[in-house]
Amino acid sequence: MTSAIRRLSPLDGRYEAQVDGLRDSFSEFALIRERVHVELEWLIFMGDEPTIAGVRPLSGAEKELLRSLVTEFDESQAQRVKEIESETRHDVKAVEYYIKERLAGTSVAALTEFVHFCCTSEDISNLAYALMLKRGVENDWRPLAEALVADVHSLASTHASTAMLTHTHGQPASPSTLGKELAVFASRWRRQLSLVARQEYLGKFSGAVGSFNAHAVAYPDADWPALSRRFVEGLGLTWNPLTTQIEPHDYMAELFHAVLRFNTITLDFDRDMWSYISLGFFRQKVVGGEVGSSTMPHKVNPIDFENSEANLGIANALFEHLATKLPVSRLQRDLTDSSALRNIGVAFGHSVVALHSARRGISRVGVDHEALERALDDSWEVLGEAIQTVMRRLGHPGAYERMKELTRGAAVSQKALERFIKSLDLPSADEERLLALTPSSYVGQAKELVQYVPNASQR
Repeated sequence: MTSAIRRLSPLDGRYEAQVDGLRDSFSEFALIRERVHVELEWLIFMGDEPTIAGVRPLSGAEKELLRSLVTEFDESQAQRVKEIESETRHDVKAVEYYIKERLAGTSVAALTEFVHFCCTSEDISNLAYALMLKRGVENDWRPLAEALVADVHSLASTHASTAMLTHTHGQPASPSTLGKELAVFASRWRRQLSLVARQEYLGKFSGAVGSFNAHAVAYPDADWPALSRRFVEGLGLTWNPLTTQIEPHDYMAELFHAVLRFNTITLDFDRDMWSYISLGFFRQKVVGGEVGSSTMPHKVNPIDFENSEANLGIANALFEHLATKLPVSRLQRDLTDSSALRNIGVAFGHSVVALHSARRGISRVGVDHEALERALDDSWEVLGEAIQTVMRRLGHPGAYERMKELTRGAAVSQKALERFIKSLDLPSADEERLLALTPSSYVGQAKELVQYVPNASQR
């Protein structure tokens, strides 16, 4: 077996440990196992349906036997399927032959001709992929995404009152609080997570071109749409009655675009954290033995946020391609979706690496309160917004222009602002309020806004 250091993909090499949980959902092993699962559940289902008279009802022990082929499915079994595929040159037919092989000599052996009965390979595969996606998103990606949001939401709540100089266009702007600016990300993330939580996973089970052609000939009295619906919904999926040979994959595009947006917000967060570290608002914790630069010993680089950003870019490129490619198929079916679908795990793999890196980055930074205070104390000019707004309320002509003349592109001292305010002959209450104002206190209602981040239970 090739060692990790010689593997082509970093997901199976450098980042192997971080994506290990995804293998149960998105590997080829998982795909084969879910195909076996669907085939066997269909055989059990037919036995329970009186209208499919050729399949006798299976006993409880027989159903347990069939389902044990899924629960006990291991790598040696998957390899056997691959061996059969090397002969058939067809991956789903290999699963059918594997099941027939496993049922030989059992009490179900007489029913083996009903394995894959009335099915096209896509009937099996589309349901298998839907089950894989549902498992991978709900068991692996979403919990990690929720954990990132919880980390940032907690940090936002802790620093709801911590004043911070903001920057628009890279220039000093009206102060806010660190907590409110972090809360913006938590709120944006939660909105995308609410869409993912409501995501439907669609499935079709209707034959070669989606019209139950063979079904209606074999059992003309059966209500095939109703049977198909019961079977698909019995797997925990949403039935799609109108398809070609393939389920059109529109739901996948919906899901991938939601995850892509979540990733884009995370990338935005990574870049902001990088910038806050550069400004000194966050200090990175020094870990003994780590090296920041091969030549500059003082460096502590924001590598976790940079790693996250890089992996998100790769993930989003794949999600964008999958979301725009998969819903497009020539006439009733071409095979381009089959190859593309095998890269779903790669997209989620890079997303998971990115989420781990972002969380690690958060765990290794601390707020530098002195740096925040210095930045505010050096930026008294940001109070110009407040002063000119009060002047305009009181009817002072050219209020904006007068403040612009004093402050635009200039560092203005506290004393200069005090002199300007006192020269305005304002009502005493307004003058006192403006004179008492500091960059640290000029944060509006930022602290109160943090409460509007939805909790996970409010999605």
